[in-house]
Amino acid sequence: MNSPNPSGAIAAPFISLPIEGMTCASCVGRVEKALAKVGGVGSVAVNLATERADIRSAGPIDRMALVQAVEKAGYAVPASSIELAVEGMTCASCVGRVEKALKAVPGVEQAAVNLATERASVRGVAAVADLLAAIAGAGYAAHPIDSSADAAEETAQNKDAERARLRRDLLLATALSLPVFVLEMGSHLIPGMHEWVMATIGHRESWYLQFVLTALVLAIPGRRFYAQGFPALLRLAPDMNSLVAVGTAAAFGYSVVATFAPGLLPQGTVNVYYEAAAVIVALILLGRYLEARAKGRTSQAIQRLVGLQPKIAHVVRDGRSVDIPLGDVVLGDVLQVRPGERVPVDGEVTEGESFVDESMVTGEPIPVQKSLGGAVVGGTVNQKGALTLRATAVGGQTLLAQIIRMVEQAQGSKLPIQAVVDKVTLWFVPAVMLAALLTFLAWLVFGPSPALSFALVNAVAVLIIACPCAMGLATPTSIMVGTGRGAEIGVLFRKGEALQLLKDAKVVAVDKTGTLTEGRPVLTDLEIAAGFERDRVLTLVAAVETRSEHPIARAIVGAATVQGHALPALGAFESITGMGVRASVDGVRVEVGADRFMRSLGLAVEVFAAVAERLGNEGKSPLYAAIDGRLAAIIAVSDPIKPGTPTAIAALHQLGLKVAMVTGDNARTAQAIARQLGIDEVVAEVLPEGKVQAIERLRASHGPIAFVGDGINDAPALAQADIGLAIGTGTDVAMESADVVLMSGDLQGVPNAIALSRATIGNIRQNLFWAFGYNTALIPLAAGVLYPAYGLLLSPVFAAGAMAMSSVFVLGNALRLRRFQPPLSQQQAAI
Repeated sequence: MNSPNPSGAIAAPFISLPIEGMTCASCVGRVEKALAKVGGVGSVAVNLATERADIRSAGPIDRMALVQAVEKAGYAVPASSIELAVEGMTCASCVGRVEKALKAVPGVEQAAVNLATERASVRGVAAVADLLAAIAGAGYAAHPIDSSADAAEETAQNKDAERARLRRDLLLATALSLPVFVLEMGSHLIPGMHEWVMATIGHRESWYLQFVLTALVLAIPGRRFYAQGFPALLRLAPDMNSLVAVGTAAAFGYSVVATFAPGLLPQGTVNVYYEAAAVIVALILLGRYLEARAKGRTSQAIQRLVGLQPKIAHVVRDGRSVDIPLGDVVLGDVLQVRPGERVPVDGEVTEGESFVDESMVTGEPIPVQKSLGGAVVGGTVNQKGALTLRATAVGGQTLLAQIIRMVEQAQGSKLPIQAVVDKVTLWFVPAVMLAALLTFLAWLVFGPSPALSFALVNAVAVLIIACPCAMGLATPTSIMVGTGRGAEIGVLFRKGEALQLLKDAKVVAVDKTGTLTEGRPVLTDLEIAAGFERDRVLTLVAAVETRSEHPIARAIVGAATVQGHALPALGAFESITGMGVRASVDGVRVEVGADRFMRSLGLAVEVFAAVAERLGNEGKSPLYAAIDGRLAAIIAVSDPIKPGTPTAIAALHQLGLKVAMVTGDNARTAQAIARQLGIDEVVAEVLPEGKVQAIERLRASHGPIAFVGDGINDAPALAQADIGLAIGTGTDVAMESADVVLMSGDLQGVPNAIALSRATIGNIRQNLFWAFGYNTALIPLAAGVLYPAYGLLLSPVFAAGAMAMSSVFVLGNALRLRRFQPPLSQQQAAI
């Protein structure tokens, strides 16, 4: 019997931890630094927008050590709920054993086991692997229940609860701060207000009232800043909360002394700044609330994807349809999908015919016809027909689940540009506190009377104006919105850094088969000689080709079958090496082969000279057919170009990119297709390793290169290129080697991906310029640099408002990416 792992050491290559309490970019740096020190950690990426830490291991990692490192840094790993299916329980004592084993795992807060449902509900921060090991140690077996939709719903509920708390605190802070602001600032701004206050409330009484209201603001809605800010300061790791806490506490403390012990202050400095402390808290809570709302919208793409999963599936059991939860569907189940319903899981149609809206996968709104044997994807919408299907992938193995994982990983990743931001912001808050201290000393020593009051006000303004919230949000929010929008239009960024690198591409290299073309040969040309009937010729030729496994033969047979021709039986069949084939069909002698075969039969092919020349220019190799000794037809089979390819190539050229074809096909065919499409450079007749060498040559000639492919033989080239883009209809190996997956299966996704990359990076640069420029420019203003020349000072109240609006601006700018329109769509490509 195995024993549970008490240390929590796990060898998973990738661990994701939710983090609570981060408010600015400096928090990100501290969490990353703390986690990086834990044994076994290879690399760490912390994202402020998603509030997650993604850890890649270099060896076994103690998960609880990660949790403790986060907590020691002053933040928290929130408990999550895990549902496990437990096998082998037969009585209540089994339940007790499993519960006891689970509760003994470090990091488990609660564990409840249900014998009837055979499930265990665990809440805490423990790793799933540790929970499974504990159950195994107790003598039972278990596995996680895939509940991505439930997890997303729980996360959404937590976010909603946090927004509700922020809204409550904001309303309370506003209600308490407003009288303070009116009493103090109204006396300066409204004529007669000061006299009215003196006559009705009284000068000292007014200060007492402001003290009570401000104390309530700081103690109740403002408590969050002190609970996090001062401990961070004591750890010598100040963050945004520290700036707010120190600034408001200084203003409040000075005002308390002025109110209750004015004799302790120098003459002429007895003033109160209750309104600054109270209104700063209210304004920063307003900024936090607006941020929380905007953050919710940045992840709506994921929420919409999760929402595509129906909660109930109609499964055929014992000959009748039974409605069961989606999580209970197993591989091989037979399901019914009624008109208008969403397909619950990936499957293969076993009965029925309908059109299915696959826009959630491909980004294109044109419904696709599905019939017997057709593959359907979970989350897509069935149209008017009824379908019966067999489940081929369920739970986390469905395409939708994989898409959600890809988007979540991309949203949680860091771009190279973020590394610079992290280095700056890690030291930004300490630098701001130093600037505030220098401001205070400069005004105290050189400022006019009352110097102490000037010193306090300007130092507080510096602390408040420089909160680096906007810096921390500038990059991750744009990544979240950009990658989410990409998923909606069929462009999946498997790696977040692909967003930054793709925009730098100078040349796009494409594979031919399956990328530019459909990837399967079809009958494209059938020209009939005088005296023959087309259907009859196609039927006879296809009947002869049924004996061959050559792709050309299969294409001819397929064309005849699709057109509904019944193929007669063959008589004598003969294959002439290097020439063609001969057979007897319905008493008719049929010969199919190259032009030299026809000439050997004494037939002149010059009657088709013009057609043969056109086919040659198109890169097609013509075949000829003779019936009863007479030349009957010229035939061409080729891999047709996808409808959207010409428009996509033109769009890439409009984006200023060179387009190269790298293919293993023969040079003549490749050059012909290149001429048709306007491709700039052709590398033909290369093996998979030759494609890698071609990528290196193109990079040396043109610069950064993006490669687009779909097959196993494209995987090395996809990995070698600066950015690899895989056609989503291709092989799993190709998609695993790629940085970007184009779900539409069409080249038109490439210009869409590049345009989205450029838009997202442009958005990030706008955010960073605003965040850094805004904060840096306003620090001297808050310090009072304009006072000697113009007599202008920035009130801490206005500093708080400006700081809050800075973050809101960054988030609002990132949300503009939700309106990104791809340069190409299926309809445009078809025009």
